[in-house]
Amino acid sequence: MCNKAKEEWINGQCKEIEDCKKADNAYMHQKINDIASKKRTAQGGCIKSKDGKILIKTSDILERWSEYIEELFYDERGQQPETQKPIEGPPILKAEVKKTINDMKNGKAAEPDQIPIELLQALGNWGIDQLTKLLNRIHDTGNIPKDMLISTFITLQKKPGATECENHRTISLMSHTLKLLLKILLTRIRRKIKPEISETQFGFVANKGTTKAIFTMMMLMERCIETQKDLYLCFIDYSKAFDNVRHEELFHILDSLDIDGKDLRILKTLYWKQTATVRVGGEHSEEIPITRGVRQGCILSPDLFILQ
Repeated sequence: MCNKAKEEWINGQCKEIEDCKKADNAYMHQKINDIASKKRTAQGGCIKSKDGKILIKTSDILERWSEYIEELFYDERGQQPETQKPIEGPPILKAEVKKTINDMKNGKAAEPDQIPIELLQALGNWGIDQLTKLLNRIHDTGNIPKDMLISTFITLQKKPGATECENHRTISLMSHTLKLLLKILLTRIRRKIKPEISETQFGFVANKGTTKAIFTMMMLMERCIETQKDLYLCFIDYSKAFDNVRHEELFHILDSLDIDGKDLRILKTLYWKQTATVRVGGEHSEEIPITRGVRQGCILSPDLFILQ
């Protein structure tokens, strides 16, 4: 009966398109697009618990997501390590703040303080002065406000009808003011990280990219075929590689680099005090400690990841 009803509906739409073919071409093309274009798959709200039961209530779903996220990012790490270097470094300049604000993309979701970058841009020179003072206070003391340490996870299905947590990807939303600070820090430390990156690294490296690596590999394959030589390729798929970076090992590497003490202290505070909540249907879960992995959606994460 469903198939029959669907066929009758499509036939009716096709007849309507034929009737308006000569009368209204614009409407005809619009109707064709409405029928033929790919529709977005509706997001299912329910997920399965650990024992396979379908969860429907928002409170149960939030509890399950909290459990999954906590297990995914859990690590038995120690206390926040002390910064062995002198706590010093140049202050954040107004010119740095102004340039970074202008370079940041608009139209991004702001969580949890609900202050988008467009609002910071609209404040003009007065706002840049106040932001410079705020960022320097954070930079000098190493104390990051709690609102900046919380991320909000949004879950998206990897395929239609997914009910397992593992078949979802999470998008992390964070404070735009924190993004502004981290973008300034990245500009400062990137030149100190660059010498430590291998020449064979293509991903997350400027002016390289994986497309160039693929092109090089294809050329090598063609030459081996022409000369009748054997070629052996090894592909390694790391499961959740970003989420399995251990913080103590990461900062052991960072401590050995020529990074200013103030910048390093900010990064340690950020990683040791960060928390996250999961948002489902407009409701948020309790705060979840994040003790493993590089931060999702953070501008620093690619550079920190390739140091491993």
